[in-house]
Amino acid sequence: MFRPRDSHDLRVLGATLTLTPVGEVRWIHDVFSNSIALISFEEAADFLQFESEISIEHYGLNDPEWMLRAYAECYPFRYDNDQMVDLMPTLQNHYPDPDGAVRAWATSFLDPGENTNTQDLLKRMTAAIRERFHYQAREIHGTQAPAQTLELGSGTCRDYALLMIEAVRSLGLAARFVTGYLYDPGLDGDDQAMTGAGATHAWVQVYLPGAGWVEYDPTNGIVGGTNLIRVAVARDPRQAIPLQGSYTGRPEDFAGMEIEVRVTRADA
Repeated sequence: MFRPRDSHDLRVLGATLTLTPVGEVRWIHDVFSNSIALISFEEAADFLQFESEISIEHYGLNDPEWMLRAYAECYPFRYDNDQMVDLMPTLQNHYPDPDGAVRAWATSFLDPGENTNTQDLLKRMTAAIRERFHYQAREIHGTQAPAQTLELGSGTCRDYALLMIEAVRSLGLAARFVTGYLYDPGLDGDDQAMTGAGATHAWVQVYLPGAGWVEYDPTNGIVGGTNLIRVAVARDPRQAIPLQGSYTGRPEDFAGMEIEVRVTRADA
């Protein structure tokens, strides 16, 4: 999963994938319409390298005020019947919350009384993860369960995204997982600095009637996609692993893996 998703706010101008050793490449769309490169190799090699170079035009918005449908401006609200049919998989919680900790944490962002402004609710949740949790990169495979991230108060961008997804779903809102790249203006000399640059990044989309899928990056407290370059969306993080596969060899043959992601402006 290297190639960004073309859309009205992101246009892929060019994309090359260089392999060492040379392999056979087949492109497909997965069940979510993400672009997937399937690669097979016929000969043995001492190392394996994937080099993906992509040029895009990006029109992401920064902290926009969305024009929601009137019935969705305040929480709680219910999606209409046609939306419910298609959103159902992204409305259901996927991870156990036996003590109700994730649900309780989610409801802590509601205003006292009956209604809460929907956009304010999601902004508060996004900012709280950025401000209250400790970002900690790790080499261990997989994503932490949301209850574990909440208990530890730390995690990676994938852990933060999954926590927010499950919290939002516990409130009856549709959410899905996004993997992609993060542009850090600080690397081009601007004052703004982002957390999570230099590797693949992960964040959240929440479906809001009238606005569609809205992007929230709890790692950086971002609302909108100015610095976020979508590569793939999925119902669960396990369906959006940027690189996966298998090899034949001795156990000691695997010496490790290195990942480097660089995102720069064309004028930088």
